[in-house]
Amino acid sequence: MSIRLSDLSFSFDAHAEPLLRDVSFSLTAHATGVVGRNGSGKSTLLRLIAGDLKPTAGSVHVDGRVARLRQDLLHADERTVAEMLGIDETLAALRRIEQGSIDARDFDLVSDRWDIEARAVALVAARVPSLSQSDVLARPGRTLSGGELGQLALVALELEGASIALLDEPTNNLDARSRAALYAAIAAWPGQVVVVSHDRALLGFMDETVEVHGGSARLYGGDYEFYLAEREIARAAALREVRDAEGALRVERKDFAHVVQTTQHRAARAKKKFGPEGSGISDPTAKRAAEARRAQRVKQAAAEVRLARERLAQAERQVRTDASIRIPAIDPGGARGRLLATVELPGRHVPVGGGDRIAILGNNGVGKTTLLRRTVDAAVTRRVGVLDQRLDLPAGTVFDAVASGAPDRLPHETHELLARFLIRGEMVHRDVSTLSGGERFRVTLARVLLADPPPELLVLDEPTNNLDMDSVDQLVDALTTYRGALLVVSHDSDLLERLAIDQVIELG
Repeated sequence: MSIRLSDLSFSFDAHAEPLLRDVSFSLTAHATGVVGRNGSGKSTLLRLIAGDLKPTAGSVHVDGRVARLRQDLLHADERTVAEMLGIDETLAALRRIEQGSIDARDFDLVSDRWDIEARAVALVAARVPSLSQSDVLARPGRTLSGGELGQLALVALELEGASIALLDEPTNNLDARSRAALYAAIAAWPGQVVVVSHDRALLGFMDETVEVHGGSARLYGGDYEFYLAEREIARAAALREVRDAEGALRVERKDFAHVVQTTQHRAARAKKKFGPEGSGISDPTAKRAAEARRAQRVKQAAAEVRLARERLAQAERQVRTDASIRIPAIDPGGARGRLLATVELPGRHVPVGGGDRIAILGNNGVGKTTLLRRTVDAAVTRRVGVLDQRLDLPAGTVFDAVASGAPDRLPHETHELLARFLIRGEMVHRDVSTLSGGERFRVTLARVLLADPPPELLVLDEPTNNLDMDSVDQLVDALTTYRGALLVVSHDSDLLERLAIDQVIELG
């Protein structure tokens, strides 16, 4: 099993800059993590490997059968396990044949999969021990945990005969227990797995890491921490190259100034010696030769300066200039110490005051989001900023959605603040209905955090699901200095630790 990309380039528009350009590497490890900023091309890379997209140039060669994890399998609903595994129609055809059907369509559906029911039950029991019941294929998805759904999603790929599994953000919205189960399922996957994720814990299980950045993709031979260390080494080396190039440019400029000054001095002496008032005898041939030598020295010195400038520019291009959101400080005024809301729990009430950092934890389905909504509806303060998983925005343009939260702010100030959230150019005037998931998250985040007057209570429901890791760092920095109250639901243990949560409400 292997995946080989050779000089691959891809663009959605023939007239646009390629999203990926001249990408070449081979993936042979069991588990590969794919990281990069929102919109950098990570999901596109998976689609190219899967064959859903064709390269604009270059090629993708896959040794093995590829299948992508279906995101809809990670959400509980009324579908049965058989339906989620994609074998329900085959099982129905088998039942009809057992009852005497001779319809050719039934035999086509079954093909050579006469033992599909037994294989599915055995595979589910092996991969998801908690689902080892004989009637498991009839169970509705709503009776399964998030971890069981994630494990079943991988079983579905295995039943397809896939040897290479492609997963795109598989742990979004999974609780800690479900994430742990999915980590184990990925580790047990018998073939090769390629995972796009912002989940640091999951990326820590990877054997190698691909970073998609600035139109290129580079392979690092280790997990996420190894990748970070290597990237920092490369960045430090690039900065040294810039410093060396800057020093060389200063030297060349100094040499150029010296050559010009010396040349001008010699030219003045020659003019004085051989000019009308001089006593020397001018030799026109020697004079022209001397002038040519002086001009050549100046020309050579100028060329050295240009070369030093080019080397500096090249060195500067090697330094990472990552664009991440830059959230301004949020000052809600005199919120600190005041009662802003109350979390109503059976048998007790938890007051939420300005400056409090409270996390609500629990497995999926225990009512965390419902509790958040009740708390917001009954809040004492009306200055509440809510970032929920629905990413609700009012109808209209991006600019209108954000500006409506600060009606007294001047338009140019809103434009400047939007740029901090990487919302620039034509995106500012796009209708919110056209936004991608990552874009919608940034706009919703901007609408919440740029409200004026600022929110006294921030309510965040899984705030990092759609943010790349550098932008998460920016969010943490902004929330660290925030003096209002913070009420957070998150399965991201790293985020909660960095936010210095001082109180935890555990549900379930």
